[in-house]
Amino acid sequence: EPPARHDHLRLGLNNGLELRFHDARRFGSIQVFSPAAIKRQDPFVAMGPEPFSRAFTSSHLHQRAFGRGQPIKNFLLDGRTVAGIGNIYASEILFAARIRPETPIGKVTRIQWQKIVKETRRILTRAIACGGSTIADFVNSRGEAGSFQLELAVYGRAGQSCPCCGAGIVRAVMAGRATFYCPVCQKTSRQQADQVIRNS
Repeated sequence: EPPARHDHLRLGLNNGLELRFHDARRFGSIQVFSPAAIKRQDPFVAMGPEPFSRAFTSSHLHQRAFGRGQPIKNFLLDGRTVAGIGNIYASEILFAARIRPETPIGKVTRIQWQKIVKETRRILTRAIACGGSTIADFVNSRGEAGSFQLELAVYGRAGQSCPCCGAGIVRAVMAGRATFYCPVCQKTSRQQADQVIRNS
């Protein structure tokens, strides 16, 4: 098969197959290490735990976030916090956990961190089963599109109705990335505090 437009590297393998580095958005990079050196090299040394590992816990997130004001959406996208959560999934996880993307991480409660861990695993498990999310041109190694985009609750749905409450989904830009949320289901930390006071 001839090279595709965004194939930046092609490696011929001994079994006759070809490994291609296909990077339409140019976020990726390639580095070559010996097996012994790979764990010592950046970015692997600073990489956070995998979402399905035992190390990815609410305690891990709470400790990394304690006393900091960074927005939670940016925190989840940081590979030093957790490996592999991309922009689509960060928006979906925060919606499922009912947390506004701009919420300062120092204000997130332990219960909310538990929800984030639970929803991260649930959403990623489902996305993997669906073959990922094909928003524009993503395909797997067999050239097949994913189908999880058909199940997205908020990502890419600005102005459409929230699947839970019917309010219009809002699009914002955070750290240069499109962010989607429901202004009713995902309350700000101030709104949550006010609700606790009213319910007391």
